[in-house]
Amino acid sequence: MILERKQRFNVPEIRSRMEQVSAELGTETFHGAQIVQYAELEQVYSGAMREISTKLENLDDEFQLRDRHNPIHHMECRLKSIGSTIGKLRKRGLPLSVESVRENLFDIAGIRVICNYEQDVYKVADTLSEQSDIEVIRVKDYIAHPKPNGYRSLHVIYSVPVFLTDGPHPTPVEVQFRTIAMDYWASLEHRLRYKNDMEDSDRERHVATLRECAKELSRIEATMQAIHNEIGAGEV
Repeated sequence: MILERKQRFNVPEIRSRMEQVSAELGTETFHGAQIVQYAELEQVYSGAMREISTKLENLDDEFQLRDRHNPIHHMECRLKSIGSTIGKLRKRGLPLSVESVRENLFDIAGIRVICNYEQDVYKVADTLSEQSDIEVIRVKDYIAHPKPNGYRSLHVIYSVPVFLTDGPHPTPVEVQFRTIAMDYWASLEHRLRYKNDMEDSDRERHVATLRECAKELSRIEATMQAIHNEIGAGEV
């Protein structure tokens, strides 16, 4: 077997990113030995992300074999950028240190799991949560309890062990489970939220429209779920 090695965790590259963020923020960020520690930390978070991703792929394969239905449409993985990490620490008034990242931030590694139906969201999340080698740290169910703007998604923070030469490192990974429709809505809402050259009146109008769209999408999804259940997932 030939391993495809990605040079993502080299110290010079991370030092360059740190210097760029320091220049943008006008303040010193991680330095010296902490840059090496941050590179090691990124490696562990990346490993945790792979562990969870593999578990999800295995579950999707099993559901396909058993039910003739793949609940997962696709997955997206990301590591929070250094700039976003430092920005979050500063916003919360936390020390700018690797230890502070490790102790206080649980979304450095993130996976977005896009499912076909709402029932798929809970089926995949519940099955993953039951696995004996991972721990559920926190659950926020914005499907059962949508945000005021209409946002719907299931957020679960898992802790998964990453085994290195010095033993296991329990590492948090935030997984966002949502349907295709929820993801489509969230992408548009995200664009609107960061659209800075828009009049306030236009923004408020679009926000109100998106809130109504979220309700309508929820109704449509429930109808499509009922049809899916009635015709049978595995029937052709």
